[in-house]
Amino acid sequence: MSILDRSIARHFVANVVMLTIILCCFVVTIDVSVNADRYIRNASKLATENGQPPSSLRTGLVTVFLVADLWWPRLIQLVTYLLGLVMAGAMGFTCSQMVRHREMVAILASGQPLSRIARPILLSACALCAGQLAVQETVLPRIAPLLTRDTGEAGGRMISATSVPLMPDGMGNVIMASSFDAGADGGAGSMTSLIVWLVGESGIKDRRITADRAVWQPNAGAWQLENGVVENRAAEEDSRLARIDRFETDLTPTAITVRRYSGYSQCLSWSQLIELEAATRDSRGADARRQLARLERLRWGRLATIATTLLALSITMPFFITREPKNMVIQSLKCAPVAIISLMGGALGSAAAIPGVPAAVSVFVPAMILTPIAIATLTSIKT
Repeated sequence: MSILDRSIARHFVANVVMLTIILCCFVVTIDVSVNADRYIRNASKLATENGQPPSSLRTGLVTVFLVADLWWPRLIQLVTYLLGLVMAGAMGFTCSQMVRHREMVAILASGQPLSRIARPILLSACALCAGQLAVQETVLPRIAPLLTRDTGEAGGRMISATSVPLMPDGMGNVIMASSFDAGADGGAGSMTSLIVWLVGESGIKDRRITADRAVWQPNAGAWQLENGVVENRAAEEDSRLARIDRFETDLTPTAITVRRYSGYSQCLSWSQLIELEAATRDSRGADARRQLARLERLRWGRLATIATTLLALSITMPFFITREPKNMVIQSLKCAPVAIISLMGGALGSAAAIPGVPAAVSVFVPAMILTPIAIATLTSIKT
């Protein structure tokens, strides 16, 4: 890589870091200003010792800790979501600085084409997108339980216990539990006051399982029941009740968590999504088919989003890579709607289902549309 390439790449990455820090500080500041009373109230509870009210200094330090503890995993996720928009802004700042200092004129005077400027920017963007994908595959799955917390749960390390409403599995059985804790029993997951309505051969829910507690056994692929009893309403009066030790279902703790928290599945790795798809593929019903299509779109959508991000960056470059100096404010106003439409169209297009088109193909439709536009705009640079 030449001195010119290193200089452009260094300025581009520096602008990405600067814009990311500014954006993160802005988001955290807004949240703290809106929820300051909740942070202080929770900090006062945690800072209380022996029933004595804590000092202002202690409360303030605990409040800062709660804000940092709640937001560091959220900021990692936020950066992965907004990387495309940040890179588009960083590209605009980088090229504007070069125009202001007449560096593009010097590049032309040295006999280099202006399209040369796009190479280090695109290479740096590819490296940043690779880092984004690595974070999604390795970091976000590890901190996924921390991303489901709200302001009142700052300081906790796992998903808080919650109830399980009526939830069908792939076989048509319906489960309900008063409490579900995905981090209990060493991370295996457990439920209390479990009730399961089982589907019989006739398709009627004629049996019911009740248990005081259920613990997930990953090796067996079933819930181990404590004091489990199955009631068969179709049997004789004296043989309706029977003991049952375990209940096999595709509703694993991860599957329950995905259904309870709409954004949890976006934090899962590629392999975890494949496992959920395999469990869902053996299920039946329209809900299982919709769930399978959503998981496939989510998995392939990560690659499609990276492709649309790079294409959107290519489309917006000609607004700033100009042969003669221009007003960069006007160029930014022209570029902003193009960049937003390209990035949002790619994100929404990868999440929306197209009837009759497989999910693995439909997510790449925005990239297919943006590809000829990107080629046309990059080749239209006057140099």
